[in-house]
Amino acid sequence: MMSDEAEFSAAVERNIEALQQRADLAQMGVDFIRETAELGYSYNFRWMGRPVIQFPQDLIALQEIIWAVRPAVIVETGVARGGSLVFHASMLELLGGDGIVVGVDVDIRSHNRQAIEEHPMARRIRLIEGSSVDAEVFSKVRAEVGERSPVIVILDSNHTHAHVLDELRLYADLVSPGSFLVVLDTIVEHLPKSMYLDRPWGPGDNPMTAVRQFLREDPRFEQDRSIDGKLLITVAPEGWLRRKGT
Repeated sequence: MMSDEAEFSAAVERNIEALQQRADLAQMGVDFIRETAELGYSYNFRWMGRPVIQFPQDLIALQEIIWAVRPAVIVETGVARGGSLVFHASMLELLGGDGIVVGVDVDIRSHNRQAIEEHPMARRIRLIEGSSVDAEVFSKVRAEVGERSPVIVILDSNHTHAHVLDELRLYADLVSPGSFLVVLDTIVEHLPKSMYLDRPWGPGDNPMTAVRQFLREDPRFEQDRSIDGKLLITVAPEGWLRRKGT
C-alpha cells in the first residue's frame, strides 16, 4: 500500500503530465507574459527587501530545485538589483551549512552593490564584476566554487544567442551531475520583436535558440519539461536543464 505522501506525489505527477498535454494553457502563459510585460509585471516583487525582477512562479520552481539539490554553490550571471542573489542566499540559509551564491555582472552599480553588501544575507554572497564570458572573470568564479559541490548555475545576463551559448559552453562544467543549469528568458523566442527594439536579442536570437544548439552539442544535459508543465507561466520554457547522472 502506498503511503499518503507517495499517493499525493503520484497524483501531482499525473496533474503535471496532463498539463503538459495542454498546448492551449501553455499559450495562455505566453499571452499573459506578453500582455503584462509593457506594464512591468516582473518588476513588482521584492525578496527580503530587494527587487527580485523575476516571476513568482519561477522563484517557486527555483526553490524546489534548491531544496532537492541542496547546493553548496549557486552561480548566477546577471545581478541587477540583487534580489535574486538574496533569494538564493536565503534558501541556502534555510538549508544550513556554509553554502554561497556567486553573482556575476558586467556592471554592478554602486548603489546596488552597497545594498547587497549591507543586506543580512551578504555573508553568503560573492560579487564578481565583468563579462560572464570573460576568461579572467570565469577563473574568479571557478576559484569561488573551488571543490564545493553540488553546484547550480543560473544564466540571466545578456540574452543574445551568441552570449548565452558562450555561457552555456563555459559554465556547464561547473554543474554537478543531477543538478541544474537554468537558462532564464528563453520566453523571448515566443514574444514579438517589437518588444525588443532597443535590445540586440529577439525571436530567432535569444536564450532558447542558444539552449537548443547547446543540447545538440552537449549530451550531458537534458531538459526537464515537467517544470514548464507545472508552472505554465514561466520566463524559462525549455530552459530548465538537468545534468544527467547523480
